[in-house]
Amino acid sequence: MPSNEERLLSAAIYAISFFTVFIGPLVIWLIKKNESSYIDFHGREYLNFLISYAVYGIVSWILMIVLIGFILAPVVGVLGVVFTIVGAIKAYEGQEYRIPFIFRIL
Repeated sequence: MPSNEERLLSAAIYAISFFTVFIGPLVIWLIKKNESSYIDFHGREYLNFLISYAVYGIVSWILMIVLIGFILAPVVGVLGVVFTIVGAIKAYEGQEYRIPFIFRIL
């Protein structure tokens, strides 16, 4: 079971992303990844999530030419918010949550 500090910092990776999408989570992850495998897991998971959903957003934007992107773009946005909130809750509960539909690059 991860410590309270590890759980709080892992949840902060997701929560701070509402204010600084890339820099905040990256700083927390880079500073603490060598100290805790739990924080490292959630940092890698969030950054993979960010990369994946950026790709999905770009594809949705391109597909607006054929009008299907107007449906996909809001769906991608809503799923991004929902999975970020669920990730923060699961991280704080001490669970290793794997976000669905992402590329595992890192």
